[in-house]
Amino acid sequence: MVNNKIEKLTNKLCSNGVEFKELDELGIFYGGLTGKSKDDFNVGNSKYVTYMNVYSNPSVNVDIEDYVKLNAEEKQNKVEYGDILFTGSSETPDECGMSSVLTTKLSEPLYLNSFCFGLRLNDKSTFDPEFLKHLFRDESIRKQIAKTASGVTRFNVSKKRFAKIKIPVPPIAIQTEIVKILNKFTELEAELEAELEARRKQYDFYHKDLFNYKNENFEVKTLGDIYDFQYGEGNTIPTSGGTYPVYGSNGEVGSHEKYNSEDAPVIGHIGAYAGIVNWAHGKHFVTYNGVICKIKQGLNPRFGYHLLVLQDFRSKANSGSQPFVSYDMLKNTVVKIPNILIQDKIANILDKFELLTTDISIGLPAELNARRQQYEYYRNKLLTFKEYVG
Repeated sequence: MVNNKIEKLTNKLCSNGVEFKELDELGIFYGGLTGKSKDDFNVGNSKYVTYMNVYSNPSVNVDIEDYVKLNAEEKQNKVEYGDILFTGSSETPDECGMSSVLTTKLSEPLYLNSFCFGLRLNDKSTFDPEFLKHLFRDESIRKQIAKTASGVTRFNVSKKRFAKIKIPVPPIAIQTEIVKILNKFTELEAELEAELEARRKQYDFYHKDLFNYKNENFEVKTLGDIYDFQYGEGNTIPTSGGTYPVYGSNGEVGSHEKYNSEDAPVIGHIGAYAGIVNWAHGKHFVTYNGVICKIKQGLNPRFGYHLLVLQDFRSKANSGSQPFVSYDMLKNTVVKIPNILIQDKIANILDKFELLTTDISIGLPAELNARRQQYEYYRNKLLTFKEYVG
């Protein structure tokens, strides 16, 4: 029943199939900002779309405070309504070329960071931008995009191969009906995400409050005093398999026959997950995309993990065009360390809170995960078209 109207439209408008076209037939590609230094992002005067904005949002978030300094005489590409933006690199080929579509009409100029690129349609009436935000995140298109990427520890999109990706071009009437259905699913997701975000804010409040040590003694140290940090090993993600899980910038990416860390945090080093702190259970191997965190004796490891999460390295990593975590950022961060009994208490409380906000087998995280799977199922069904062969 969910696609009955679409089936009728398909039979009426394109019973013999839908035309597929390569991206370079449909539009032109353009690059992001050029000639910018880190200082240009400290005091800016023009809004720009960050790497994380593109990576995280099917529709570009225009309610932003991300600025870059531009001079009047500079010739930089502006983002326009209907443009499709893509990330140029990531830790794995499956996560390269993540898309975000500008579905909002702008009242002021908007630019694109240098680690992304855009596609501007020759005929903007060909597609509904809302349709494109679903299409370019669909499994079949994502598989084509992954095949355009190559690399070692970082994978980069080949623009030449990317231009040859083929996408369906259904009639606008069909696009509109598909958007109505898929947007309902994403609206339900958004409601659940809002509820989960409220719970996370509660967790954040207690997280910060517990680290205030209002009536407790503490020592002032740097993270470099309590952790030994080093970037992970190797210039490739191990693919040979083995006993030990491999961690990159955000969770497991494979397995390996050796390990270089045990029961410890892993911090994302570069790219979309830079600054994210994950806990890796047991013996594990960390690639160059992650930071190995070895806590020194006399501290509760789980307390140390929650202390790292509190620092919000992700926000700090996103201060420039390409997210990045440096040794100096980690080592020089000043923190307060209470006695071991207080550390144990804080770790136990926050472990319980974290379970409620992240475990996809229970509560809101489980419901949200189920909704996302439902959306992906219908997106795959609705965006699968028979190709017209003339």
